[in-house]
Amino acid sequence: MHSLPSRRLHRFAELVRTGDVIAGTGELRLGVDLGTANIVLSVVDGSDEPVAGAWRSATVVRDGVVVDWLGAVRIVGELKADLERRLGSRFDRAAVTIPPGIDAGTTKVFGNVVESCGLQAEEIVDEPVAAATALGVRDGTVIDVGHGTTGISLLHDGEIGFSVDEATGGHHMTLVIAGALGMAYDDAEAFKRDAANADMVFGLIRPTLEKMATIALSALEGTDDPGTIHLVGGSSSFPRAVDVFAEVLGHPVVRPYEPLFPTPLGAAMRRIP
Repeated sequence: MHSLPSRRLHRFAELVRTGDVIAGTGELRLGVDLGTANIVLSVVDGSDEPVAGAWRSATVVRDGVVVDWLGAVRIVGELKADLERRLGSRFDRAAVTIPPGIDAGTTKVFGNVVESCGLQAEEIVDEPVAAATALGVRDGTVIDVGHGTTGISLLHDGEIGFSVDEATGGHHMTLVIAGALGMAYDDAEAFKRDAANADMVFGLIRPTLEKMATIALSALEGTDDPGTIHLVGGSSSFPRAVDVFAEVLGHPVVRPYEPLFPTPLGAAMRRIP
């Protein structure tokens, strides 16, 4: 029996990958997640059930900063138009995620991206809060292993108690593979993603995963109770990543079946006051 958050995540992942749409009920809500490796748009209905999604690989964000503003606007605009065509609905508002801990000026740039696509940025939501929303979590720790950074956030009653973001992520794994195997970066990235290479890749990137887990251990030092530790983000997808984090942290770690999608799905979902 799958939990409601797990079922929603699985459904959203299928919708993104297939391009299918589902007839929802009530008012639709759009979410925009500008990631380091992907831009993902999500749509939920009035019951926060996913009804559509769209994504594209992109490198418009680096270390929590929009480095290609025009590229971000172009891709978000194209994905929005695609969703509107498939759903037969128009959107004039959206929630947009931001990396935790960025300053007001950087936050404004994320909002400006969606506003330049004809959308009012009706909510700016921290990425770990978005992920926690999709996971049905209000208390505990969210570790988000992205392409560029690893973020650790402690949540209490749906709010961030503290958050740390360090520049170690999937990008650094790819650099390790490229160096070890004498590959060009893009070839190493493709090699990393090929499931047939999983054992060799894990052997090469294990030290990087251990570094990420050590960053989390340091961030949580002095915390009385981290609660349940949730591992999310596309770069946490390697089969034994959970074991590495649990070993270093000395604490059980759980990962959703689709770790890439909690943040973008949670962007569109409504926060419980």
